[in-house]
This record gives sequence, C-alpha cells and structure tokens, in this order.
Amino acid sequence: MRTILITGASRGIGRSIATLLLSQGHHLCLAVRDPERLRNTGLDPHLHGDALSLCRYDARDPEDAERAVQAVQQAFGALDTLIHCAGILRNTPLLFSDAQSDEPDELWSVNVKGPWWLTRAAWPALVASQKGRIQVLVSMSGKRCKGKLAGYSASKFALMGLCQAMRNEGWDQGIRVTAICPGWVNTDMARATSPLAPELMTQPGDLATLCANLLNLPTSAVPFELSVNATFES
Repeated sequence: MRTILITGASRGIGRSIATLLLSQGHHLCLAVRDPERLRNTGLDPHLHGDALSLCRYDARDPEDAERAVQAVQQAFGALDTLIHCAGILRNTPLLFSDAQSDEPDELWSVNVKGPWWLTRAAWPALVASQKGRIQVLVSMSGKRCKGKLAGYSASKFALMGLCQAMRNEGWDQGIRVTAICPGWVNTDMARATSPLAPELMTQPGDLATLCANLLNLPTSAVPFELSVNATFES
C-alpha cells in the first residue's frame, strides 16, 4: 500500500487514476483546484473513511505546493508517491496573436513550474520513504511537435527535461520517475482539440491501469519513459 498525492484528479486522466488506486487500497490525497467538485461523487472522502483526503491546489501558486504536501502528511503521516496530472492545453501557435500573448506564460506556469514546485516540496518525504515514486503525465507533445501547438509542445518538452532532472537527482536516493507520454486520450480537453473519434483514442481507464501497474514494479524494473499511442506515428 502506498500513500499518494495526485494533482489534477477532479476529471480526466487524474480522476481515473485516483479511482483505480483508491479501489486497490492505497491512501490518497487529491490536490485539486476546487475540492467541492468531488463532493457527492465517487471520490467524496465521506465514502472512504480514512483512505481519502482532499486539499485545494492551484499549480500556479508555489505556496499551494507546500500546503498540499502538508495536507497529505497530516492525513496519513507520510508520502511516498507523487503523481502529476494537472495540466492545461492552449492552441498557441509559434506566431501567436496579441490576444494570445499571455498563453506562453500560462502554459509554462501550470505545465512546468507547477510540477517543479510540488516535486521540490515533496522531495524530503519521498527520500524519507526510501521507496519514492514520481509519475508525470507529460504527453507525446513532449517528444515531438505536431500541428500548431508550439506553446503546449514547448512546455511539455521542458517538462520532459524536468523529469530527466528528477530521475538523475533521485536515483541514488531510491526515487524512481516515470514520464508517461500518451497521444490523444479520451478527455474533455482532447475532444475539444482532436478530430479523432473518442472511441479511437486511448481511454483514461487504460492509462490508469498502466499507472497502477507501474507502482507494483520493483525499483529495478521501473521504466523512465512510457509512450502510449492510439494512432501510428513513424
């Protein structure tokens, strides 16, 4: 059993991961922008006794990173796993318009600085656990740039670099990092952007299964990178 802090768990991939891990008996703290959205849902703490807690978290606020780590430690007394699912998508092209001038900073703040601040805050607890794991939902856009998504791809390439830094820094302390790089996943965010039919996309529940299985692997077998394609890419 692990004690896990998950961001972006109010919907999409993060919610599917949280639902599955909770059913497997892990202790979870869900760091979300609006905890009230999870009341009267399957992720309402009142339904799960001491196994689930919620905390308010905005990836753009460094102080929320500290508060999220404090919340999981207060709830469970420890933290050994961090799963970064919070992220935003903006259709920001290379030659963005004046109306889009804030988007590069928004993407950088949420997609890069958010995971960086939270990992920094959680690091002492992950080291102390002697079995620390970090999973980061990166995207195939962190491996190649397609379409007119320069801003999003740039932020995800940077996040991939951050994952490599986490791996290097944590290796000798027993921390294992996996950068999970899916293509189109059947979420609200993807359906609003991709022409691909939802049934042809990777399903959130399948990604959740992969993430859960990674946590069952011994330290010697944890992959650094996991690419998941719903469509062929050469």
